[in-house]
Amino acid sequence: MDTKFSVAVHVLILVSESPHPMTSDQMGESVGTNASYIRKILALLKKAGIVDGHRGISGYSLLIAPDQLTLLRIYRAVTEEEQTHILDIHQNPSDLCMVGRHIRPVLTELFAQVEDSFARSLASQTLADCMDAIRKRM
Repeated sequence: MDTKFSVAVHVLILVSESPHPMTSDQMGESVGTNASYIRKILALLKKAGIVDGHRGISGYSLLIAPDQLTLLRIYRAVTEEEQTHILDIHQNPSDLCMVGRHIRPVLTELFAQVEDSFARSLASQTLADCMDAIRKRM
């Protein structure tokens, strides 16, 4: 499973909460990954208009207030998809099999409902909500 979304939320909280600009090396240490992966995530977030950062200048800044930045917007920024797509159906079910002949439309409908629910849930939560949840755990 891809971890870009969770890494993006992690680094956005770091950017938002740090009193000083953080480097990708510092963020990588916190996330537990290398700085080049962090820079890839930050590039996607920058492309989506969520953060700003400049080559040669240490650190990034949020362009959207945490209470206005939905988790859905973050998710779509790092997956680079307009629609929420989390589940796939296997490609070659046999039309000779009763299950194989009908599985695609059944799962397509079910997966669409699940993905819609997932998107609505992410749209109802913000980066500030994640920050508040962390504060409550501290």
